[in-house]
Amino acid sequence: MLSEFKAFAIKGNVIDLAVGFVVGAAFGKIVTSFTSDILMPPIGLALGKVDFSNLFINLSSKHYDTIADAKKAGAPTLNVGLFLNTIVDFVIIAFAVFLLVKWINHLTGADKPAPPSTKDCPYCATAIPLAATRCPHCTSELKAA
Repeated sequence: MLSEFKAFAIKGNVIDLAVGFVVGAAFGKIVTSFTSDILMPPIGLALGKVDFSNLFINLSSKHYDTIADAKKAGAPTLNVGLFLNTIVDFVIIAFAVFLLVKWINHLTGADKPAPPSTKDCPYCATAIPLAATRCPHCTSELKAA
């Protein structure tokens, strides 16, 4: 069993997956920093000097100026700004993954359509295999291509 596990762990796919996971985690941190430190401050400024990282709804009866103050006091809050930042993070990461997959498909040729495996019968217009010499639907004899 140990030798099977060793063979499994050393396979290229497992190592590729591990490297992809580590790179993906690092990429997620970069996107999170980009969103919260570079993208959202100008958007907040354009929307009337709103600090999205500190935008929250207080569910307690006391007033708190910041999320940090509310968390220190143990007050329940709905952290709307942090949620918006997370949504923007997700959209950026999803778009980057989309572009990466599209680029890889282009390089590998996976985006090209597969060659046809059927043709239409000239008599009954039913799809039949390319190598067929007789239509299985109308039994017409087909000319060799």
